[in-house]
Amino acid sequence: MSKRLSIYAIFVLGFVALFAGGLVNAQMGNSGSIEGVVKDPSGGVVANATVEVSNPVSGFNRQTATGNDGSFRFTNVPFNPYHLTVTAAGFSPYSQDVDVRSSVPVATQISLKIGTAATSITVEANGGDLVEKDPSFHTDVDTALTDRMPLESQSSSVSSLVTLATPGVVADSNGLFHGLGDHAENSFSVDGQPITDQQSKVFSNQIPLDSIQSLEAVSGGPPAEYGGKTSLVIKVTTQSGLGVTKPRGTVYSSYGSFGSVGGGFRLAFGGPKWGNFIAANGLNSSRFLDPPELHAIHDKGNEENLFDRVDYNVTSADTIHTNFQYTRSWFQTPNTIDNSNIGVNDPLTGAPLPAQDQRAQIKTFNIAPVWTRLISTTTLFTFGGFVRQDRFNYYPSGNVFADGTGLIPGGSSATLNQQRTLTNAGLRTDVSYVKGKHNVKAGATFQHTFLTENFNFGVTDPAFNAVCLNAADASPFTGPMPTFLGSCTGTLEPNDGTDVRATVPAFIPALGCFDLTRPVLTAAAQTQDACAGTQTALFPFRGRADVKELALYLQDTISLGNWAFNVGFREDLYRGIVHDSQPQPRVGLAYNVKKTNSVFRVSYSRILETPFNENLILASLGASNPVIVDVVGGASLQAPIRSGQRNQFNAGFQQAFGKYVVVDADYLWKYTHNAYDFSAFGNTPIFFPIAWKNSKIDGPSVRVSMPNFHGFTALAVLAHVRARYFPPQIGGLGASITGGEVFRIDHDQAFNQTTHFQYQPRKTLPWIGFNWRYDSGLVASNPNLSDFPTALGFLDADQQTAIELFCGPNVATVNQALTTAICAGQTNVGAKLVHLAGATFDVDHNPTRVVPRNLFDASVGEDDLFHGDHYKWSLRLTAINLTNKTALYNFLSTFSGTHFVTPRAYTAELGFHF
Repeated sequence: MSKRLSIYAIFVLGFVALFAGGLVNAQMGNSGSIEGVVKDPSGGVVANATVEVSNPVSGFNRQTATGNDGSFRFTNVPFNPYHLTVTAAGFSPYSQDVDVRSSVPVATQISLKIGTAATSITVEANGGDLVEKDPSFHTDVDTALTDRMPLESQSSSVSSLVTLATPGVVADSNGLFHGLGDHAENSFSVDGQPITDQQSKVFSNQIPLDSIQSLEAVSGGPPAEYGGKTSLVIKVTTQSGLGVTKPRGTVYSSYGSFGSVGGGFRLAFGGPKWGNFIAANGLNSSRFLDPPELHAIHDKGNEENLFDRVDYNVTSADTIHTNFQYTRSWFQTPNTIDNSNIGVNDPLTGAPLPAQDQRAQIKTFNIAPVWTRLISTTTLFTFGGFVRQDRFNYYPSGNVFADGTGLIPGGSSATLNQQRTLTNAGLRTDVSYVKGKHNVKAGATFQHTFLTENFNFGVTDPAFNAVCLNAADASPFTGPMPTFLGSCTGTLEPNDGTDVRATVPAFIPALGCFDLTRPVLTAAAQTQDACAGTQTALFPFRGRADVKELALYLQDTISLGNWAFNVGFREDLYRGIVHDSQPQPRVGLAYNVKKTNSVFRVSYSRILETPFNENLILASLGASNPVIVDVVGGASLQAPIRSGQRNQFNAGFQQAFGKYVVVDADYLWKYTHNAYDFSAFGNTPIFFPIAWKNSKIDGPSVRVSMPNFHGFTALAVLAHVRARYFPPQIGGLGASITGGEVFRIDHDQAFNQTTHFQYQPRKTLPWIGFNWRYDSGLVASNPNLSDFPTALGFLDADQQTAIELFCGPNVATVNQALTTAICAGQTNVGAKLVHLAGATFDVDHNPTRVVPRNLFDASVGEDDLFHGDHYKWSLRLTAINLTNKTALYNFLSTFSGTHFVTPRAYTAELGFHF
């Protein structure tokens, strides 16, 4: 079946390419162009007229001058409505609205009237310019916003930008974000290239922020061309050098808190028919990831990015475009105080152990060439390919016994290494047709993803999986011998699970074969211990698989007066470890009440959600190995991960208030069968997907935008998202997150909001940017955090200190944990950083949560320090977490553990622009 699918996909794509090639200046997948000729009343061309296009909500603004033939052209223009103005000496100013909704160029003929010339023209939006007749709720972000918005994460800047600027997106640690109640059901479309694999720092390397010109985050009903993971579709338009006849660029360097040093450059150059844009940067920091302690321990990291976009107009109808990216990141795994190994000795030599020293390296490359042909003034053909690879390597400590506690449930430890690659190669093609009321797009995408997953682990704590117990108190016997249950005699008793006093799991013979604290056994002993080899070996897991996906889609946006309709159909064929397919109708409508500057919209989407590729082999096939099952916790074998089936409904409106404010609101309902989440292999960095029977996610999202008003620009995004999951688990390795009750998953958040504003009184004066972020707190899904007594008995001293557990005047410290005796008689009990639900704890209606937090960030800058004409110097100062708020992203998350938000941090950046 997979071979037939590949042949069928190549046949379909090749046929479309051959058909288009037989037909005789195109744009990339997420952008279009505006072109035209400016003439005088007699029909003569007007040279050197100033033409400007702008969108007041996104902040997009671009200006050019007409040539000797009166022509002008704006390329790489993101899909949006725009206001176009023309001024020329001796003529009255001219303006009109232009709607860019396709890669087919928008052509316009402009005739100026004789009149008094305007020396300058101020582009001010009216209420009609602020609303869009679009059935899909989305957020537009341009460099006018990104250049001045203070971003928390330097190593995951794109994630920070999306989180701050998009309603319904909840911040998590290490570049993770939860889009509208889902864990990682987010996808990127970079110049039309689909990327549905995770882009957070613990899985991959993101596209560099320097390469982005603008982005559109679609959180409403996704058009039919998008599939796989569509909770949030982030459409990225990269920067281009096409038409930049005089090179322009920036060189910058920065230094900040935690010894963070950064630098890079951006360069655009080209000509009328070609262009090249290059961005390169690097970062070195002592707080590269979000650590599990307030003060980062063992948290150094660095990354290097290179992005290159090349455009070439072969003919007036044919364009070739290629994106190239290479990113390398290297970083330490942050330590807790628990795994600093103070006072811990090597079980074999007795020597003091060094601190844990686990590290990771990720190398990412991407190549995406695209050919476009303008078949006619109404029809555009696109054919492209792409190859993207993430190569992830995880390295253990030099001394394997230094690898810290808690890697396997039960307070034991293990050492682990991993080598994982994810290579995604594919072809895509589409035909766009724009005429009259129709905007049609038909296309196909074929992807072939190659997966390899290799890792080794071994137990390094003799107390875990103890063969014998001390008969006197049932404590684990940690001596290297005996090595099998039949030898536990005298003062020792076999750890077979029959002694109710025991506080450790019963001995698992299969796991005992990979206990590095045991000696090499004789052949007879190995047989009795069920070991196939010596007990000094690491357990090996080796997995290879590939996934083939073919998507066919047809969609039409129909504009009829005040109405707009999105009608589409998509068919996905998924052939991986499991085989799935699903027809997916998509429909939406919008109605514009022009008198009140209002737009109302509704949509329905059927979606096939494809499984996460990260550690998919382990999740789907690993449970056939009893050692894997024992490490996960003795869970039963689950079925392989299947595709999810989702019904999504959206309803919303846009309302402009005069020309100063526009409110965009949306309510979503998502009902999913086979709903995805992640679990962890013990507490290691090997995260694997799991699936629950159903999920229901709903809630409102709101964006309030204020266009530029005398130098002041503002936006606010607000959301309330309920994320309820319904057991049982039906896919992946078994998990023990909750019982049989409906529960709130850890990406549920009662309320979050971001308010951002920028102010620059005049272009010759400094500017300021400010963020206020409020998060009501993610769910702390660990069942041992239901109330104070349970948490008191479950948490060790370091964990108690992390959440500032207290009872009366007593506060936990790393040297003194609170105990039942210390807290006896105290009624004022709790934790300052986690809200323990207490007696009313309920996994659905009242779960334990991280406490709410308010965070404030600010930037101030000067774009032209010395008021130069051709060469300019800029200076920017940024402060993150101005009030130095101590707060958590999450605590003992079943997926990612514990992480603190960034303490107060400062960064200074100096730039040279030409």
